[in-house]
Amino acid sequence: MQMTLRWYGSKYDTVTLKQIRQIPGVTGVISTLYGTAPGEAWELEDILALKKEIEDAGLQLAGIESVNIHDAIKVGTPDREQYIDNYITTLERLGQADIHMVCYNFMPVFDWTRTELARMRPDGSTVLAYTQEAVDALDPEKMFESIAGDTNGAVMPGWEPERMARIKDLFEMYRDVDDEKLFANLKYFLERIMPTCDKYDINMAIHPDDPAWSVFGLPRIIINKANILRMIRMVDNPHNGVTFCSGSYGTNLENDLPDMIRSLKGRVHFAHVRNLKFNSPTDFEEAAHLSSDGTFDMYEIMRALYDIGFTGPIRPDHGRMIWDEVAMPGYGLYDRALGATYLNGLWEAIEKQHRK
Repeated sequence: MQMTLRWYGSKYDTVTLKQIRQIPGVTGVISTLYGTAPGEAWELEDILALKKEIEDAGLQLAGIESVNIHDAIKVGTPDREQYIDNYITTLERLGQADIHMVCYNFMPVFDWTRTELARMRPDGSTVLAYTQEAVDALDPEKMFESIAGDTNGAVMPGWEPERMARIKDLFEMYRDVDDEKLFANLKYFLERIMPTCDKYDINMAIHPDDPAWSVFGLPRIIINKANILRMIRMVDNPHNGVTFCSGSYGTNLENDLPDMIRSLKGRVHFAHVRNLKFNSPTDFEEAAHLSSDGTFDMYEIMRALYDIGFTGPIRPDHGRMIWDEVAMPGYGLYDRALGATYLNGLWEAIEKQHRK
């Protein structure tokens, strides 16, 4: 595996490449052309400029997260062909730039949902959190307003102001889209892009829905073992794989995370590893990566990845805000650096155990 950190680019991220380069064991970053609109074809020169900036800092651009998918593709409107063509153009240009992994999601309206961006923990750190009772009490059109004050001035991915301004229209777009239609539209999209992925050896790594259940009545399909295996089998191509995100699949305590990983051998192209602490099955907060700080056995998750021969990029996911850092919630430097070194330590121990 390759340990990486997500980086939004020098125009958007409070964390610098110089700082990332100094985290022991971190050799790459996962980035994107943050600021490009879903459906827009990326320019090759912009991709190459991003790659050069990262390489000049002594790191590797290990993959892209995300090339966002236009809602027309998810809904299946007639103009989806134009947006799929643009997506294929972007994939071709990524392949030409020698980039071979793309993380994406197929979530309607909200890329992820949290009801708090700065819940205070007993140690004084703040974390992202979710309470179903708070969601049930909210008007979905006011979802962003409820958390906007805690963004620390950052533009949150998936919650861009121009997108939030269209919430009412977006809900109307998805009014007749259920799980089956969303699955069918995902299948159509994957079948269209797989020839390009084959040509350029690009692994498509779908990110799970977060949380792993329906929110505001919207369909959610990438939520459990049965559904993810269905997705893989319906377009049975080695390039059609997953981002295994322990924090997203783990929002549903019925998901056996190590078992899910083992069922996906050869199809886990990217991994996000983080911990959650549950106060009830529908009230959780993001914890430090350390197993004892949350609910998950991080050793078992990392061992499952090792057991399936995972060789792709991995990154610590959302971190706590600690040591008075002010950054995009979940994406500060300090706690993610601690997470990266902890996960590297687990991996080293697992490797040495297997050698014996």
